Amino acid sequence: MRQIVLDTETTGINPKLGNRIIEIGCVELRNRMLTGNNYHVYINPERDSEEGALNVHGLTTEFLSDKPKFHEIVEELRAYVAGAEIIIHNAPFDLGFLNHEFKRLNLPDFTDHVGNVIDTLVQAKELHPGKRNSLDALCDRYGVSNSHRKLHGALLDAELLADVYLAMTRGQNSLGMDVEEEVGAGGASLEQVALADIIVLPASEAELAAHEDNLSGLDKAVKGSCIWRTISAPPAE
Repeated sequence: MRQIVLDTETTGINPKLGNRIIEIGCVELRNRMLTGNNYHVYINPERDSEEGALNVHGLTTEFLSDKPKFHEIVEELRAYVAGAEIIIHNAPFDLGFLNHEFKRLNLPDFTDHVGNVIDTLVQAKELHPGKRNSLDALCDRYGVSNSHRKLHGALLDAELLADVYLAMTRGQNSLGMDVEEEVGAGGASLEQVALADIIVLPASEAELAAHEDNLSGLDKAVKGSCIWRTISAPPAE
């Protein structure tokens, strides 16, 4: 399965008010493994960022002035995401901007170019109702280091979200019987590998004698045979 973890940065919060995408970051997963085939681009929005947005991402108009415009990168973006399952945190926000940019170019919606979309914010709220479920909060909850995240960046946030998504959807590590058996090197199950590595050391004569002394002390305390003698006694013929 091919999945793309995607994040954007924008000039503001509402594309209907003329705000535009200024950065796209994508991280590719294949069969839940990071491939390193990432996609990252800065985009000239042909307008200034609103003050609140600028404080979040720090991408100035001057920095973006020589970057490609959206119409110049749309074909490579379409090719990169084609048919993939898209993973986004708070998907309506990013999809609203992407669909708006595609409509400006008279193209079908971004969502028409991809498979289904997973919103990790919705997943997190289902798993942790009543808790904070921002990306930072989820990083803390799942032990994903984000200490290097001073400002929001699309590629950095996509990388963090990929780690969070993998941790959040890893499944329960349990003793249940209805889970697939994991297979290790050489085709052996991990359970077989673990058992093969167990070394059993029998008790020494001194340890057996000390154990018998403890049982005798318990016998005296209960004025009979302690329960451990009953449990450890060999079955009757």
